[in-house]
Amino acid sequence: MTDDVVIVGASAAGLATAEALRNKGYDGTLTLIGDEPHLPYDRPPLSKQILSGAWEPERTRLRDETALAGLGAELRLGTRAVALDATARKITLDDGDRVPYGTLVVATGVTPRRLPGDHLAGVHTLRTLDDALALRTHLLARPRVVIVGAGFLGAEVAAVARKMDLDVTLVDPLPLPLFRQLGDTVGALVADLHRGRGVRLCLGTGVARFVALAGRVVAVELTDCTRLDADAVVVAVGSTPATGWLADSGLALGDGVECDAHCRAAPGIYAAGDVASWHHPDFGRRMRVEHRLNATEQGIAVAANILGEARPFAPVPYFWSDQYDTRVQAFGILPAGADVTVVDGSPDDGKFVAAYALDGEVVGVLGWNSHRELRKLRRLVADRTGYQPPGE
Repeated sequence: MTDDVVIVGASAAGLATAEALRNKGYDGTLTLIGDEPHLPYDRPPLSKQILSGAWEPERTRLRDETALAGLGAELRLGTRAVALDATARKITLDDGDRVPYGTLVVATGVTPRRLPGDHLAGVHTLRTLDDALALRTHLLARPRVVIVGAGFLGAEVAAVARKMDLDVTLVDPLPLPLFRQLGDTVGALVADLHRGRGVRLCLGTGVARFVALAGRVVAVELTDCTRLDADAVVVAVGSTPATGWLADSGLALGDGVECDAHCRAAPGIYAAGDVASWHHPDFGRRMRVEHRLNATEQGIAVAANILGEARPFAPVPYFWSDQYDTRVQAFGILPAGADVTVVDGSPDDGKFVAAYALDGEVVGVLGWNSHRELRKLRRLVADRTGYQPPGE
């Protein structure tokens, strides 16, 4: 490794990589490039504490200016990487500058998927701090809200909007909220949670078009011909890895930057965070994880491997989601087709842990308001515990 590490992406994964490099003794040149003008900040609070107004924006900062200065890194904010020449080892920025590197870390995260018509006034996506503040301002005007997409982001926004006593409709082509992420058993509980708080659910149907008047959205027409009057629309239909700037780089770009088990994409090039697709040696599959803790853990692992430790990155993935007074947490993976069994507590009591088993082996555990019990049962995933569904 030459003494010039450039990290593209100044959020959780990029910052974690930079800090871990310094903590492990790297004293060479370090550059951190971010496309937003803000100091590095945390994203999970955007759909909860920032949107609700419980936090001021400054509280999302991952580090203050003093701590960032202590990194001894060149911090280039408000500038975007637009191309990579891996042969010449140079990155082209949107201001025309070309930045050389000895080692490159790609930590550019993801970008929201778009829908036709989402350019209209009143239609929002939620990825950045500025997105969250703009949506917060709109919600304070007490609009009728339609949220397109009932994944984690859409469900969290729906919870905040209902706590603000707004009229909220949640739309998704799948049969249940969080169906793809959590399956039907827990998805049905999420549906009940939102219905019980007054959210209108339009499931099993998609968006046909946004209806506009004078350039502003006024309604959403669904594929089942339902018309939903709306003053504010939130498009939360997932995201795609931010790899457009790497299109001509020669890197393998599948579902993200494809890496080996050490998070290495090519000689001198690593990836970390939401954009990284790597081979997980314990689960025996390629994975890309869009969860907050993974960003930090993978950044730390990348720093170690840059410095020659050669350790496979093999975490037990973890995520959480806060909706109303309910916290959903999980360790491991929750794949489609898994057998789901409650192993502690009861859904009727609003507190339980469920195990997700695939091919006779526990690969994930999910807790519903059960933090302590879930942490105890994490071992089922870490130990690759054998499991047979009831009746077999």
